[in-house]
Amino acid sequence: MTHHESVLAELKAAGVRLTPQRLLVLQTIAEAPGHASVEDIHRRAKQAYPYLDVATVYRTVQLLKRLNVVTEIDIGHRLHYEMAAEGARHHHMVCDECGGTYDLAPRQLESLRQRLEHEFGFRANLDHFTVTGVCAACVARAG
Repeated sequence: MTHHESVLAELKAAGVRLTPQRLLVLQTIAEAPGHASVEDIHRRAKQAYPYLDVATVYRTVQLLKRLNVVTEIDIGHRLHYEMAAEGARHHHMVCDECGGTYDLAPRQLESLRQRLEHEFGFRANLDHFTVTGVCAACVARAG
C-alpha cells in the first residue's frame, strides 16, 4: 500500500467524507514540490477543476492538518503545507533571508525537550516545531 493509499484509508476510517474536492486538494498537496501555500494549492487544483474555490481548499487543508495528514509551516509569514512524513515526523528550519526550508529531525530536539522538562517541569509539545534564523549560505553571502 502506498503512502497516499494509506492516508486515504486512514481518512475513511476516521469517517471523513472523501469528496472529489477533498481528494483533489489532497492529491495536489501530495504532488507539490516542497511546501505549498493555500493559494498555490488552489491555483494548481483549479487547473483540474475550475470551479474549486479557495475557501474549500482552506477548509480542506485545515481538516487535513487536524487529522495530522499534512503539516503546517510558516515561511515568510505565510502558512505552507506538505504531506506529513510517513512514520517519521520532522521539523523545519526556515531562513529569514532567502525563505529556504531545511528539515530538522526530532532527535535533534530531544535534548531541548528533556531540558525543558528537567529545568521547568514543562512537557513541551514539539510535534510542529519551526526554527527561524539565517541559513549558512546567507550568512556566507553577508560576509
